[in-house]
Amino acid sequence: MSSTALLCFISLCSCFSMGAFSPLLPEIGRAGALADWQLGVVAGALGFARMATAIPSGWLAGRHLGTTLCASPVLMLAGTLLLAASSSFAMLVLGRLILGFAYTLGTVSGLIALLLDDRGPGASVRLNIFEFAAMIGVLGGLGLVGLLPGHWGWSLSLLAASSPLLLILAAVPSIRRRFPDASRAPETRVSRTSDARGGDRMSVTLWTMFAVGIVLALAWSAVSQFLLPLRGTREFGLDRSGVSGLLMLGQLVDLVALLPVGRLADGLGRTPVLGVVIVVLGLSTAAIGVGSFQWFVAGCACFGFGMAGWMLPVGVIREHTRTEHLAWRLGLYRVGVDAAMFLGPFASGLLGEENARIFVTAVGGLALVVGGRLLVTARRRRAAEV
Repeated sequence: MSSTALLCFISLCSCFSMGAFSPLLPEIGRAGALADWQLGVVAGALGFARMATAIPSGWLAGRHLGTTLCASPVLMLAGTLLLAASSSFAMLVLGRLILGFAYTLGTVSGLIALLLDDRGPGASVRLNIFEFAAMIGVLGGLGLVGLLPGHWGWSLSLLAASSPLLLILAAVPSIRRRFPDASRAPETRVSRTSDARGGDRMSVTLWTMFAVGIVLALAWSAVSQFLLPLRGTREFGLDRSGVSGLLMLGQLVDLVALLPVGRLADGLGRTPVLGVVIVVLGLSTAAIGVGSFQWFVAGCACFGFGMAGWMLPVGVIREHTRTEHLAWRLGLYRVGVDAAMFLGPFASGLLGEENARIFVTAVGGLALVVGGRLLVTARRRRAAEV
């Protein structure tokens, strides 16, 4: 198995539990008699932990890559068990915090391993293959939760849907052999110091990619981790399988679009492709926020296409960053992205479902502004080249 394939396997198995959580959110709220703000805190705790641990995870992964890749599934399993056994609001939050740290450790480690193995013009496709594996995992978690018996409690359903984590634990010896700690840092540092064309400073392009990542994460977390399952259940009368079906619809569109979007980005440039993707994301987010049921469903489908651009900012950051600074800069990028993952459901929960619809629609408007700016920038560059 190649390094990329092994990383994709880890990503796939890790994301089942992430996909399983959202459809269970209404049941978690009913079982614990939680208010909307408490549901927002539970959902947002994962993003908060990811934000708080992004830079330490980048530092650890840059020096102990194999160890961090192996530690991530162990922590993830511990967080899932604690979450499923929780009988109080505080324990639910603690379980989600542990899961957030585990996800960050695995994601940052996987991206660093993949980017250090960057080999030129196919970089966007390889990043999207990595994301493709994660989306299959999320889709698998959604599908399992939708198929499990309705009389199963949310705890048992979560444990069953998260069981692929055990496959990663079985693969730990292979992971250690393929990714020994700090094995690539010295040779890569020597051979790639000129790759980033002076990429040791934060340029306008890098700051723009940070902003794009934040918008993507804010939209994803507010929609999938809060508004979509609650609005689908309370306003449109959907059950667990109905909510899972809508979330799966977006994931399926994401899966279908991921590789074509990566190839277009390699052929046409990442900026114009990213601009189109973010505009679609903005329109679909607004439809999910305030649309009727038909627009709500259409928004879920188009939302998946918007998520197909998730890895494009990372590719641009790699282009403009020296290898010795990659772990630090990727950790810094994840701080912004994960802060948005925390803010999306947390702010939505504080606002309540009705006001959260306005908040999500505003996020869609922000995405339209950012996407439009990217398209204008790409057009100006093309005109200047001509």
